[in-house]
Amino acid sequence: MQPSTPLRRAQAALTRVNDFGPNSSNTKMYIYVPSKLAAKPPIIVAIHYCTGTAQAYYSGSPYAQLADQKGFIVIYPESPYSGTCWDVSSRAALTHNGGGDSNSIANMVNYTLNKYNGDPSKVFVTGSSSGAMMTNVMAATYPEMFAAGIVYSGTPAGCFYSQSGGTDQWNSSCANGQIHSTPEVWAKMVHDMYPGYNGSRPKMQIYHGSADTTLYPSNYNETIKEWCGVFGYDYTKPDTTQANTPQARYTTYTWGDHLVGIYAQGVGHTVPIRGSDDMKFFGL
Repeated sequence: MQPSTPLRRAQAALTRVNDFGPNSSNTKMYIYVPSKLAAKPPIIVAIHYCTGTAQAYYSGSPYAQLADQKGFIVIYPESPYSGTCWDVSSRAALTHNGGGDSNSIANMVNYTLNKYNGDPSKVFVTGSSSGAMMTNVMAATYPEMFAAGIVYSGTPAGCFYSQSGGTDQWNSSCANGQIHSTPEVWAKMVHDMYPGYNGSRPKMQIYHGSADTTLYPSNYNETIKEWCGVFGYDYTKPDTTQANTPQARYTTYTWGDHLVGIYAQGVGHTVPIRGSDDMKFFGL
């Protein structure tokens, strides 16, 4: 299905940044800096899917064009692993300052804040598929860094954890929707990724399609349970339920001021990115 308005080409170029600080995972950093930059630019981290690249997500997502309009910076990390999935399985990646690719992405944000005098209160993260999994992981491991996250067809943070300690390990049980837990257990997993942290956490928006056969739809329910556990909401009792919102066959659920779930009936893997809605959620 074609987007209702074709993506306009971004005006500036995607550029590689080789030295952005410690990078033990060898994750690559690409950045899009629009020609008209806001005085204290917000930053969006946009994380690609398995088999994807920074260039592919730059070309196939609307964030660079939106940056041209609004003056924010987009960081496009690129996975260092064969097949370009993200490491969301190792203890290093699932730990604050643990040295995994999540740590490298956080260092990209700090580099960009410093170099471009970015606004530390307006740093956001989003991604599709494996990038959506990493979005949940970034929100869990670096809660102080992000104001909000948007997850397009992912799995809960920690769901892909490898008991054997494998880096970038596929977890079929999680992908196939066979891992079910309580909000309390999921929340403990999140808290254990940054022990002792008691500060603010990003608000989260979770998209998933009911016809997803790559990361099965029960991953939507488990992700909602996870963040409800973290925020202290009752996942069985959303505050609002809006049918056919934001479009036909999508249902939007809200809990408090920190969690939105959007379940897309009949949509497979992945839910298409909704750029203007993302801007509203991020307050940009």
